Amino acid sequence: MKNRIKILREERNMTQNELAEKSGLSLRTIQRIEAGNALKGFTLKAIARSLETEPEKLLAGSDENTGIDRAKLINLSALSGLVLPFGGVILPLILTYKTKDAKNKELGKNIVSIQILLSLITSVLMIVSPFVQKALGLKFPLFILFLIAFLCLKLWVVIKNGISLNQKSDLCIRLKNSFL
Repeated sequence: MKNRIKILREERNMTQNELAEKSGLSLRTIQRIEAGNALKGFTLKAIARSLETEPEKLLAGSDENTGIDRAKLINLSALSGLVLPFGGVILPLILTYKTKDAKNKELGKNIVSIQILLSLITSVLMIVSPFVQKALGLKFPLFILFLIAFLCLKLWVVIKNGISLNQKSDLCIRLKNSFL
């Protein structure tokens, strides 16, 4: 992932040399900062002033998208439910509880809650389907329709939430109340 200062510098079409001149710092200092060295004190204020931004926005934790990478992984891991029974609940749950970041943990809990609900609905439909099939006198196994619908719905939820995480750093599909 790119350094926040490098992103802002490139957005303003500045070279490292131009930023060094404008901030009053050496080119080598700019290179070190963009390589990942910590920013503090005078250097932080000088670069913020040169890039016409607040010093807080240059610090590592201030970029909104840096913190949701784990949530994207949790969302993607829900696809394991397409292959493993209840894998769409178990793997995201493990990843959620191993997460230390509060925002990722909250997003993970929402993702797991959706997957629990989908799994419960599917389980009930699978249990009920033979009885409905017999009552309607159908020859075609009804559970196959439920299974295909479930797989499509699960895929749609994961894709929709993945797109939303990339664009808005939040989930598009979430429950009002979490199961966790």
